[in-house]
Amino acid sequence: MTVPDGGTASIAPALVRAEQYIRQSKAENTRRAYASDWRHFSAWCAQRSRPPLPAEPQTVALYLSDLAASARTSTLVRRISSISQAHQMAGYESPTRHMVVRSVLAGIRRSNGSAQVGKNPLRVEDLRAILDRLTSTAQGIRDRALLLVGFAGGFRRSELIGLDTDDMKFVSAGLIVNLRRSKTDQEGQGRRVGIPAGANPETCAVRAAEAWLAVIGRAAGPVFRSINRHGHVAEERLSDRAVALIVKRLVSHAGLDARFYAGHSLRAGLATSAAAAGASERSIMAQTGHRSVGTVRRYIREGSLFLENAAAKAGL
Repeated sequence: MTVPDGGTASIAPALVRAEQYIRQSKAENTRRAYASDWRHFSAWCAQRSRPPLPAEPQTVALYLSDLAASARTSTLVRRISSISQAHQMAGYESPTRHMVVRSVLAGIRRSNGSAQVGKNPLRVEDLRAILDRLTSTAQGIRDRALLLVGFAGGFRRSELIGLDTDDMKFVSAGLIVNLRRSKTDQEGQGRRVGIPAGANPETCAVRAAEAWLAVIGRAAGPVFRSINRHGHVAEERLSDRAVALIVKRLVSHAGLDARFYAGHSLRAGLATSAAAAGASERSIMAQTGHRSVGTVRRYIREGSLFLENAAAKAGL
C-alpha cells in the first residue's frame, strides 16, 4: 500500500488495524495451519535455492511432485491454499492458478486418489462403554460432560472449548447452548443449539452438564477447564488439542484403538448415529451446523450401510 509523502504517520494506526482485521478473518486453527504450511514450503525452497515468494508455478509443481509419495492429497490441497494465501496477502499473483500446477495436482489425484481418511465416529455403544469406566472425581465428571455435550450438540472442538458458563441455559426440555462463534460463523452471528434431556441418566448430556457446573460453580468463565494431576480445576479453558487427547485417552481405556479417534469423533459420532436411527438430513445439519450437504451425506451413507441393505434381504 502506498501513501502520499508526509501521510505515513497518520495512516499507520489504520494499517495496524487493517492487519489485525486480516488476521481475524480466519479461524485460529486455520491461521496456524497456513503458517505451518508456509514454513514447510519455504524450507523446501531454501534447500533447493528457489525463492518462495514470489514462487514460480514450476516450483510449486515440483513441490507437489516431491510430496506426493508421502502426503495425502487433502494435505497437498491445503498446502496449495496456504501458498496461494501467502502470495495474495503479499500482493502477488498466486502461482497455484497456473495450468502446470493444476495439471500436476490432477495427476496426483488420479494416481493416489482423493478420498479423505477421517477419524472414526464415536458410536453410541462405544460412548456407553467409555462412560461406564468414568469415576466420580472432578476429572471424571468433566470428561463425562465433555463427551456427552460434545456428542449431543454435534460440536466442533473449537466450539466446545469456546463455551462459557453464560452460554448454558437450562430449561424444562433440556439445555440451550449459545454458540457465539464457530468455524462457519466467523462474523459472530451466533446460533443456539438445543440438547434434549436423555432418557437414560447415565448418558444424559443435560445431567452431565449440570453436574460439571456444580463442580466449577456458575461464576462467569470457561465451561471446560484443565485439571492438574492433583485434581485441582484451573481457571483457564482447555485447548482444542486437549480435547483430542482426552478422547484418545478415554477410548483407549475402553479398549478401542486411540489412533483412529480424536475430538472430531464426537461430532461425527452424532451425525452417523442419528443417520443410522433414521434422522433426516435437515435435522442433522440443524444440530451440527454443517453447511455442506455433501459432508453430511457421507455420515448418512456411513450410518445407513446396514439399513435397507440388499444383502440383508437376500436370505443368506
